[in-house]
Amino acid sequence: MPDLTNYVVITPARNEAPFIEHTIRSMISQTRVPLRWVIVSDGSTDETEEIVKAYVSRYPWIDLVILEDRHERSFAGKARAFGAGCARIRDLSFDAIACVDADVSVDADYFEFLLDRLAADPGLGVVGTAFEEPPHKGYNYNFSSIEHVSGGCQLFRRACLEDIGGYLPLPGGGVDVVAAVTARMKGWKTCTFTERVYTHHRQMMTAMNRGLKRKFKWGEKDYRLGGDPLWQVFRSFYQMSRRPYFVGGVALFAGYFFALLTRKPRSVSEEFREFRGKEQLQRLRRFAFGRLASRNLMTSTTVGKR
Repeated sequence: MPDLTNYVVITPARNEAPFIEHTIRSMISQTRVPLRWVIVSDGSTDETEEIVKAYVSRYPWIDLVILEDRHERSFAGKARAFGAGCARIRDLSFDAIACVDADVSVDADYFEFLLDRLAADPGLGVVGTAFEEPPHKGYNYNFSSIEHVSGGCQLFRRACLEDIGGYLPLPGGGVDVVAAVTARMKGWKTCTFTERVYTHHRQMMTAMNRGLKRKFKWGEKDYRLGGDPLWQVFRSFYQMSRRPYFVGGVALFAGYFFALLTRKPRSVSEEFREFRGKEQLQRLRRFAFGRLASRNLMTSTTVGKR
Protein backbone atom coordinates (compact mmCIF):
# COMPACT_ATOMS: atom_id res chain seq x y z
CA MET A 1 0.00 0.00 0.00
CA PRO A 2 1.50 3.38 -0.98
CA ASP A 3 2.23 5.79 1.84
CA LEU A 4 0.56 9.19 1.52
CA THR A 5 2.80 11.19 3.82
CA ASN A 6 2.72 14.81 2.71
CA TYR A 7 -0.53 16.60 3.19
CA VAL A 8 -1.49 20.21 3.72
CA VAL A 9 -4.44 21.77 5.53
CA ILE A 10 -6.33 24.98 4.84
CA THR A 11 -8.65 26.53 7.43
CA PRO A 12 -10.88 29.44 6.44
CA ALA A 13 -11.64 31.49 9.56
CA ARG A 14 -13.80 34.52 10.20
CA ASN A 15 -14.36 35.64 13.79
CA GLU A 16 -13.70 32.19 15.26
CA ALA A 17 -12.04 33.31 18.50
CA PRO A 18 -14.38 31.22 20.73
CA PHE A 19 -13.57 27.99 18.86
CA ILE A 20 -10.30 28.12 16.95
CA GLU A 21 -8.06 26.96 19.79
CA HIS A 22 -9.98 23.66 19.78
CA THR A 23 -8.87 23.24 16.17
CA ILE A 24 -5.29 24.37 16.79
CA ARG A 25 -4.78 22.01 19.72
CA SER A 26 -6.14 19.16 17.60
CA MET A 27 -3.76 19.86 14.74
CA ILE A 28 -0.58 20.25 16.79
CA SER A 29 -1.32 16.93 18.54
CA GLN A 30 -1.66 14.94 15.28
CA THR A 31 0.43 11.78 14.94
CA ARG A 32 1.03 13.00 11.37
CA VAL A 33 1.25 16.77 11.34
CA PRO A 34 0.73 18.47 7.97
CA LEU A 35 3.55 19.73 5.79
CA ARG A 36 1.87 23.14 6.04
CA TRP A 37 -1.28 24.39 7.71
CA VAL A 38 -2.57 27.66 6.27
CA ILE A 39 -5.14 29.47 8.39
CA VAL A 40 -6.84 32.16 6.33
CA SER A 41 -8.43 34.96 8.33
CA ASP A 42 -11.24 36.19 6.09
CA GLY A 43 -11.57 39.69 7.49
CA SER A 44 -11.81 38.69 11.16
CA THR A 45 -12.59 41.57 13.52
CA ASP A 46 -12.28 39.65 16.81
CA GLU A 47 -9.19 38.03 18.41
CA THR A 48 -8.90 35.21 15.86
CA GLU A 49 -5.70 36.53 14.29
CA GLU A 50 -4.00 37.23 17.64
CA ILE A 51 -4.74 33.68 18.80
CA VAL A 52 -3.30 32.19 15.62
CA LYS A 53 -0.20 34.42 15.68
CA ALA A 54 0.73 33.06 19.12
CA TYR A 55 0.98 29.57 17.62
CA VAL A 56 2.60 30.64 14.34
CA SER A 57 5.61 31.86 16.33
CA ARG A 58 6.01 28.42 17.92
CA TYR A 59 5.16 26.06 15.04
CA PRO A 60 6.90 26.85 11.73
CA TRP A 61 4.51 24.67 9.73
CA ILE A 62 1.55 26.92 10.69
CA ASP A 63 0.99 29.89 8.41
CA LEU A 64 -1.45 32.79 8.68
CA VAL A 65 -2.92 34.62 5.69
CA ILE A 66 -4.97 37.75 6.38
CA LEU A 67 -7.58 38.88 3.87
CA GLU A 68 -9.28 42.26 3.90
CA ASP A 69 -12.56 42.60 5.75
CA ARG A 70 -15.52 42.00 3.41
CA HIS A 71 -17.86 43.67 5.97
CA GLU A 72 -20.39 40.84 6.12
CA ARG A 73 -20.60 37.07 6.45
CA SER A 74 -21.03 35.20 3.18
CA PHE A 75 -21.06 31.49 2.45
CA ALA A 76 -19.01 32.30 -0.66
CA GLY A 77 -16.29 33.49 1.72
CA LYS A 78 -15.22 29.91 2.44
CA ALA A 79 -14.36 29.32 -1.22
CA ARG A 80 -12.57 32.67 -1.38
CA ALA A 81 -10.48 31.91 1.70
CA PHE A 82 -9.75 28.34 0.59
CA GLY A 83 -8.54 29.67 -2.76
CA ALA A 84 -6.21 32.08 -0.99
CA GLY A 85 -4.83 29.19 1.05
CA CYS A 86 -4.31 27.09 -2.08
CA ALA A 87 -2.33 29.94 -3.64
CA ARG A 88 -0.05 29.93 -0.60
CA ILE A 89 0.90 26.24 -0.93
CA ARG A 90 0.91 26.00 -4.72
CA ASP A 91 4.67 25.32 -4.97
CA LEU A 92 4.77 22.65 -2.26
CA SER A 93 4.92 18.94 -3.03
CA PHE A 94 2.05 17.12 -1.34
CA ASP A 95 -0.30 14.20 -1.91
CA ALA A 96 -3.49 15.36 -0.21
CA ILE A 97 -5.12 18.58 0.93
CA ALA A 98 -7.72 19.08 3.65
CA CYS A 99 -10.19 21.84 4.29
CA VAL A 100 -10.87 22.02 8.02
CA ASP A 101 -13.29 24.48 9.59
CA ALA A 102 -12.04 26.69 12.42
CA ASP A 103 -14.63 25.35 14.88
CA VAL A 104 -13.87 21.61 14.88
CA SER A 105 -11.68 19.27 16.90
CA VAL A 106 -10.39 15.81 16.01
CA ASP A 107 -8.58 12.90 17.64
CA ALA A 108 -4.77 12.76 17.57
CA ASP A 109 -4.63 10.04 14.89
CA TYR A 110 -7.47 11.50 12.82
CA PHE A 111 -5.46 12.45 9.73
CA GLU A 112 -3.29 9.35 9.95
CA PHE A 113 -6.52 7.36 9.72
CA LEU A 114 -7.83 9.31 6.71
CA LEU A 115 -4.51 9.26 4.86
CA ASP A 116 -4.36 5.48 5.29
CA ARG A 117 -7.86 5.20 3.80
CA LEU A 118 -6.79 7.26 0.77
CA ALA A 119 -3.64 5.20 0.34
CA ALA A 120 -5.60 1.93 0.46
CA ASP A 121 -7.89 2.89 -2.45
CA PRO A 122 -6.49 4.94 -5.36
CA GLY A 123 -10.05 5.59 -6.58
CA LEU A 124 -10.96 7.57 -3.46
CA GLY A 125 -10.94 11.29 -4.15
CA VAL A 126 -12.62 12.79 -1.06
CA VAL A 127 -12.80 11.31 2.43
CA GLY A 128 -14.02 12.36 5.84
CA THR A 129 -15.75 10.99 8.91
CA ALA A 130 -18.99 11.31 10.77
CA PHE A 131 -19.35 14.28 13.12
CA GLU A 132 -21.28 15.36 16.17
CA GLU A 133 -22.54 18.75 17.28
CA PRO A 134 -22.91 18.78 21.09
CA PRO A 135 -25.37 18.44 22.69
CA HIS A 136 -26.96 16.88 19.60
CA LYS A 137 -25.92 13.72 17.82
CA GLY A 138 -24.67 13.59 14.25
CA TYR A 139 -26.28 12.26 11.11
CA ASN A 140 -28.15 8.98 11.00
CA TYR A 141 -26.18 7.29 8.21
CA ASN A 142 -28.87 4.66 7.82
CA PHE A 143 -30.79 7.41 6.02
CA SER A 144 -28.07 9.75 4.83
CA SER A 145 -25.44 8.56 2.37
CA ILE A 146 -21.87 7.81 3.39
CA GLU A 147 -20.88 9.17 -0.04
CA HIS A 148 -21.55 12.67 1.28
CA VAL A 149 -18.50 14.08 3.06
CA SER A 150 -19.48 16.93 5.36
CA GLY A 151 -17.72 20.24 4.89
CA GLY A 152 -16.39 20.60 8.43
CA CYS A 153 -13.48 18.39 7.41
CA GLN A 154 -12.91 17.17 3.85
CA LEU A 155 -9.63 15.53 2.80
CA PHE A 156 -8.99 15.52 -0.96
CA ARG A 157 -6.52 13.57 -2.99
CA ARG A 158 -4.62 16.36 -4.73
CA ALA A 159 -5.43 15.04 -8.22
CA CYS A 160 -9.14 14.99 -7.36
CA LEU A 161 -9.19 18.57 -6.09
CA GLU A 162 -7.41 19.73 -9.23
CA ASP A 163 -9.86 17.72 -11.35
CA ILE A 164 -12.93 19.42 -9.85
CA GLY A 165 -11.37 22.90 -9.86
CA GLY A 166 -11.44 23.43 -6.09
CA TYR A 167 -14.31 25.06 -4.24
CA LEU A 168 -16.77 27.15 -6.23
CA PRO A 169 -17.92 30.47 -4.64
CA LEU A 170 -21.64 29.81 -4.05
CA PRO A 171 -23.45 32.74 -2.37
CA GLY A 172 -25.87 30.53 -0.45
CA GLY A 173 -23.37 27.90 0.65
CA GLY A 174 -23.02 24.23 -0.21
CA VAL A 175 -19.42 24.24 -1.46
CA ASP A 176 -18.80 20.90 0.29
CA VAL A 177 -21.82 19.28 -1.35
CA VAL A 178 -20.87 20.55 -4.80
CA ALA A 179 -17.25 19.42 -4.35
CA ALA A 180 -18.20 15.85 -3.38
CA VAL A 181 -20.90 15.45 -6.04
CA THR A 182 -18.65 16.90 -8.75
CA ALA A 183 -15.91 14.45 -7.75
CA ARG A 184 -18.32 11.54 -8.26
CA MET A 185 -19.46 13.00 -11.57
CA LYS A 186 -15.83 12.84 -12.68
CA GLY A 187 -15.43 9.23 -11.62
CA TRP A 188 -13.90 9.60 -8.15
CA LYS A 189 -15.23 7.80 -5.11
CA THR A 190 -16.15 9.77 -1.98
CA CYS A 191 -16.66 8.28 1.45
CA THR A 192 -17.52 9.16 5.03
CA PHE A 193 -16.02 6.64 7.46
CA THR A 194 -18.55 6.35 10.26
CA GLU A 195 -16.22 4.51 12.64
CA ARG A 196 -14.55 7.84 13.41
CA VAL A 197 -16.12 11.11 14.57
CA TYR A 198 -14.98 14.72 14.76
CA THR A 199 -16.63 17.38 16.90
CA HIS A 200 -18.21 20.43 15.33
CA HIS A 201 -18.45 22.96 18.15
CA ARG A 202 -20.98 25.20 16.42
CA GLN A 203 -24.02 23.84 14.63
CA MET A 204 -23.96 24.19 10.87
CA MET A 205 -25.40 27.43 9.44
CA THR A 206 -25.98 28.95 12.90
CA ALA A 207 -23.41 31.69 12.28
CA MET A 208 -25.96 33.36 10.01
CA ASN A 209 -29.31 31.70 10.74
CA ARG A 210 -30.97 30.28 13.82
CA GLY A 211 -34.14 28.45 14.80
CA LEU A 212 -36.75 27.68 12.15
CA LYS A 213 -35.13 30.20 9.78
CA ARG A 214 -32.12 27.88 9.70
CA LYS A 215 -34.31 24.95 8.63
CA PHE A 216 -36.07 27.10 6.02
CA LYS A 217 -32.70 28.16 4.58
CA TRP A 218 -31.62 24.51 4.51
CA GLY A 219 -34.64 23.77 2.35
CA GLU A 220 -33.82 26.66 0.01
CA LYS A 221 -30.25 25.42 -0.25
CA ASP A 222 -31.43 21.90 -1.09
CA TYR A 223 -33.35 23.37 -4.02
CA ARG A 224 -30.48 25.55 -5.21
CA LEU A 225 -28.10 22.60 -5.16
CA GLY A 226 -30.31 20.42 -7.34
CA GLY A 227 -32.11 18.30 -4.76
CA ASP A 228 -34.94 16.12 -6.11
CA PRO A 229 -38.50 17.07 -4.98
CA LEU A 230 -39.46 13.51 -3.98
CA TRP A 231 -36.27 13.15 -1.96
CA GLN A 232 -37.05 16.45 -0.25
CA VAL A 233 -40.51 15.27 0.79
CA PHE A 234 -39.04 12.22 2.51
CA ARG A 235 -36.20 14.26 4.00
CA SER A 236 -38.74 16.70 5.47
CA PHE A 237 -40.73 13.86 7.04
CA TYR A 238 -37.52 12.49 8.52
CA GLN A 239 -36.65 15.88 10.01
CA MET A 240 -40.06 15.99 11.68
CA SER A 241 -38.82 13.19 13.95
CA ARG A 242 -35.89 15.32 15.15
CA ARG A 243 -35.81 18.48 17.24
CA PRO A 244 -37.60 20.81 16.88
CA TYR A 245 -40.17 18.08 16.36
CA PHE A 246 -42.57 18.45 13.40
CA VAL A 247 -42.07 22.19 12.83
CA GLY A 248 -38.44 21.69 11.79
CA GLY A 249 -39.50 19.36 8.99
CA VAL A 250 -42.28 21.73 7.98
CA ALA A 251 -39.79 24.62 7.74
CA LEU A 252 -37.43 22.49 5.65
CA PHE A 253 -40.29 21.52 3.33
CA ALA A 254 -41.47 25.13 3.07
CA GLY A 255 -38.00 26.43 2.23
CA TYR A 256 -37.53 23.98 -0.63
CA PHE A 257 -40.95 24.34 -2.20
CA PHE A 258 -41.01 28.12 -1.76
CA ALA A 259 -37.81 28.24 -3.80
CA LEU A 260 -39.30 25.83 -6.34
CA LEU A 261 -42.59 27.73 -6.76
CA THR A 262 -40.91 31.14 -6.96
CA ARG A 263 -38.33 29.75 -9.40
CA LYS A 264 -35.30 30.80 -7.44
CA PRO A 265 -32.12 30.50 -9.52
CA ARG A 266 -30.18 27.26 -9.19
CA SER A 267 -26.53 27.39 -8.13
CA VAL A 268 -25.59 24.31 -10.18
CA SER A 269 -25.71 23.15 -13.79
CA GLU A 270 -28.49 21.03 -15.26
CA GLU A 271 -26.01 18.15 -15.58
CA PHE A 272 -25.21 18.44 -11.86
CA ARG A 273 -28.93 18.59 -10.94
CA GLU A 274 -29.74 15.46 -12.96
CA PHE A 275 -26.78 13.54 -11.53
CA ARG A 276 -27.59 14.48 -7.94
CA GLY A 277 -31.29 13.76 -8.40
CA LYS A 278 -30.53 10.26 -9.71
CA GLU A 279 -28.25 9.59 -6.75
CA GLN A 280 -30.93 10.69 -4.28
CA LEU A 281 -33.66 8.56 -5.87
CA GLN A 282 -31.34 5.54 -5.91
CA ARG A 283 -30.69 6.01 -2.18
CA LEU A 284 -34.40 6.41 -1.56
CA ARG A 285 -35.13 3.12 -3.37
CA ARG A 286 -32.38 1.33 -1.43
CA PHE A 287 -33.74 2.70 1.83
CA ALA A 288 -37.32 1.68 0.98
CA PHE A 289 -36.33 -1.83 -0.18
CA GLY A 290 -34.16 -2.25 2.91
CA ARG A 291 -37.04 -1.36 5.21
CA LEU A 292 -39.38 -3.66 3.27
CA ALA A 293 -36.90 -6.55 3.41
CA SER A 294 -36.42 -5.99 7.15
CA ARG A 295 -40.20 -6.00 7.72
CA ASN A 296 -40.63 -9.20 5.67
CA LEU A 297 -37.84 -10.86 7.65
CA MET A 298 -39.49 -9.91 10.94
CA THR A 299 -42.84 -11.21 9.68
CA SER A 300 -41.42 -14.55 8.53
CA THR A 301 -39.54 -14.94 11.82
CA THR A 302 -42.73 -14.28 13.80
CA VAL A 303 -44.71 -16.74 11.69
CA GLY A 304 -41.99 -19.37 12.09
CA LYS A 305 -42.23 -19.13 15.88
CA ARG A 306 -45.94 -19.88 15.93
